Amino acid sequence: MVLFPNCKINIGLTITGKRDDGYHNMETIFYPLAIKDAVEIIEHKDAEKDIVFSITGKEIAGNEQDNLCIKAYRLLRQDFPKLPPVKIHLHKHIPMGAGLGGGSADASAILILLNKKFSLNISKEKLLHYALQLGSDCPFFIVNKPSFATGRGEVLQPIKLNLSAYKIVLVNPRIHINTKAAFAHLNPEKFSKVSQLLNDIQKDIFEWKKYIKNDFETPVFTQHPEIENIKKMFYDIGAAYSAMSGSGSSVYGIFKKDDIINIKLPSHYFCQFI
Repeated sequence: MVLFPNCKINIGLTITGKRDDGYHNMETIFYPLAIKDAVEIIEHKDAEKDIVFSITGKEIAGNEQDNLCIKAYRLLRQDFPKLPPVKIHLHKHIPMGAGLGGGSADASAILILLNKKFSLNISKEKLLHYALQLGSDCPFFIVNKPSFATGRGEVLQPIKLNLSAYKIVLVNPRIHINTKAAFAHLNPEKFSKVSQLLNDIQKDIFEWKKYIKNDFETPVFTQHPEIENIKKMFYDIGAAYSAMSGSGSSVYGIFKKDDIINIKLPSHYFCQFI
């Protein structure tokens, strides 16, 4: 069984304070984007191990056992001990450490696939519970619809937002941003108690740049000016709105559908038109 998990972008991201549990409260809008990985699960009856994991596409650094796909399988197996051994294959296309939630999307896809393939009959609410144990933005990929997110990012309110009338261009300069380190560079004195994001998103898209901000842009742009240059480039060529997604390093530009977009980027950059 195969699934093609998509990524997301953040439209606005305001940190409203640090929590007692060490996480941060935020307000953001998650918007699904059609840049996708592929994950496949097959039963592996003769396996000596509970899981055989393989990857193609983009290389993933770090210990394989830390991959969220493996953690998702083992999380479910705690409650469903009869879950059989499996082979999981991940083809990685979504850039990593890029503010796009690719790893979270893959993990949520594993939960969905296991539930369907082995008829576990897990409700959507319970899937959301499992997803949150894997990561703050994992629940979004269970919902996978434009959502206003609060709390750690797990409190989701579906909203009516359709950007299909526009062209979205996403650029990633292959700079890996560690989310934990990005949070460490935020200035707590500048945390907003509340944002007006739900109101601001109703404004004309050409007005968004005046109101809708990403709090991570200032520290990330200071450390990596070339990421800021991508945003400047998008506005120079006529973007209605441009921003960094999440804690970086991807930057997207939203253009009118009939805009002709000519951009020259370094050969190692990832660029996709949606």
